[in-house]
Amino acid sequence: MSQHATKHLTGASAALEGYDDLEKELQAQLANVTMDSLFNESVQNFKEGEVVRGRVMEIGPDRILVDIGYKSEGVVGSNEFPRPEDLNIGDEFDFYIEDPENEAGMPVLSKMKADRIKNWEKIQEIYENDGVIEGIINRRVKGGLKVDIGIDAFMPASQLTFRPTGDLEKYIGTKMELKIIKLTKRRRNVVVSRRKLLEEQRAGEKAALLGKIAEGIILKGEVKNITDFGAFVDVGGIDGLLHVTDMSWGRVKHPSQVVSVGQEIDVKVLSFDPNTERISLGLKQISDNPWKTAVDRYPIGSVVRGKVVSMTDYGAFVQLEEGVEGMVHVSEMSWTRRVRHPNEMLELDHEVDVMILSVDADAEKIALGIKQTQPNPWRVLEEKYPINSIVKGIVRNLTDYGAFVQIEDGIDGLLHVSDISWTKKVTHPSECLEKGQELEVKILNIDTDNEKISVGLKQMDSDPWLAVVERIPIGSVVEVEIAKLVSFGAFARLENGVEGLIHVSEIANERVQKPEEALKVGDKVKAKVISIEAADRKLGLSIREAERDEEKSLMSEHGGGDGGRVDVAAAMRDSVPESMVQAGRSLADVAHEMMAAVSKVETARAEERAQAAADAAAVAAEAAEAEAPAEEPKA
Repeated sequence: MSQHATKHLTGASAALEGYDDLEKELQAQLANVTMDSLFNESVQNFKEGEVVRGRVMEIGPDRILVDIGYKSEGVVGSNEFPRPEDLNIGDEFDFYIEDPENEAGMPVLSKMKADRIKNWEKIQEIYENDGVIEGIINRRVKGGLKVDIGIDAFMPASQLTFRPTGDLEKYIGTKMELKIIKLTKRRRNVVVSRRKLLEEQRAGEKAALLGKIAEGIILKGEVKNITDFGAFVDVGGIDGLLHVTDMSWGRVKHPSQVVSVGQEIDVKVLSFDPNTERISLGLKQISDNPWKTAVDRYPIGSVVRGKVVSMTDYGAFVQLEEGVEGMVHVSEMSWTRRVRHPNEMLELDHEVDVMILSVDADAEKIALGIKQTQPNPWRVLEEKYPINSIVKGIVRNLTDYGAFVQIEDGIDGLLHVSDISWTKKVTHPSECLEKGQELEVKILNIDTDNEKISVGLKQMDSDPWLAVVERIPIGSVVEVEIAKLVSFGAFARLENGVEGLIHVSEIANERVQKPEEALKVGDKVKAKVISIEAADRKLGLSIREAERDEEKSLMSEHGGGDGGRVDVAAAMRDSVPESMVQAGRSLADVAHEMMAAVSKVETARAEERAQAAADAAAVAAEAAEAEAPAEEPKA
């Protein structure tokens, strides 16, 4: 054997001996290894970012100690638990290792991060399987809402409902089922949609509905939208139209009076077109038409109670029952008041007693009356106020044709302008009366059917024209006062108030162009009655004729014998100024000269008077007609 070989064998032998020594040493070490040392060596493999299972060991006010199998307990903040007060020793959870050892040698753990990791895996699985996840809307953000599905997800406003809604705030805090429509793994962004889930559900409902829909069936639906002409109702995947005329048997001004968006209602299928999938729905058709039996339930003359539901200028509509309304015209609201608008007596939503006046079931109309529920005061007026009785009243209103005098509350009598004065030509009642004035009037007429009363003021005194006819015959001379000057003459008032016309031609012997040249208002003069028209209450007067009669009377008083010859000198001695008898002329000569002049024109004057009287009567008639007011018919 060579030296090298010998050397090699010697080395191998030495190696085997060394290996035996190592084996002995290893066995000795294993004999001294404890379980704690093995546990400590195994935990050293925990790394940051791993998720481990841990058990709650100690609960503190701001931190929780957790056993995760490490040489020391891990620490978790109390805020990592949604309800730390509900924790118990021994509860187990998954935890995320944020730091294997902090300065105190304790692992720093996070339950929230572990939950997010687990949730993300769950969300990925639901998204891949096109499943449904539950979430809670927790706040509003630009363009939509943030939803808690285990992690923060975004839901665009357009994916909330079928139709856009501006009021997103009302959904905050709402729990709902959603579909995941987008998921980005790298950025861990999730977009969810409620609308997609509703559309899928609706598609299934629609298919089921199309298989069973038929005219006459009753379906449950939800009001989706309201318009002026009706409402659209989702009856299971299909929107049907509920027209406003099919909402109630009664009067409906706007669909919002009957239904509201989101309301669930039962509706009846009135018609269905399978080609266009259009459905007409009815709400009132679910119940019987109450108008069919309205005649039996509301006999004429019966008094019922109803609620005022609407008003117009001409009346109010009163709901007697659901679907049945009647109208109270303004003329049927009060026996005594002139009601211009129903709001003077009624208020919306107030209940009122009404009497059934007529029922037209075919036209679906009922006429109602309020005043008929109370005694008619006009029926007892004839007994209470006999014709020619005198009553006290207050002037309530003035019109062009008269005044309304309130006799009692709600009862007014008409005092026509022609019944205010016997003598004065009244063109407007304000010339003699004032609003609020108290006065006594006489009842002239009562029209119960038309609810009218005529009263008179001048009838409180006797007619002065009767005295004119009886005591002042034509040809008598009376003292009068000038009351008014007009272009064609003057109106003069007798002591009893009766006025007569003095035509301009009857003012003086000389021709007078204007009455104001010879007279003024307030003058007291003597005038002769030259005409009386009692029927038309016209009196003709003449100052000229009164003066002439006075002249004749004077001459007659100074007349003498000798065949009726007049002693002119004696008659004129006291009347003719001395300046007229000069140059040796005697009174007799002057008187004879004057009588000659009078005789000369006497015939001409007689003709002129006759013509003037005719003209005066014609002019007076025209003037009276021009000044008279346009009278309304008496009540």
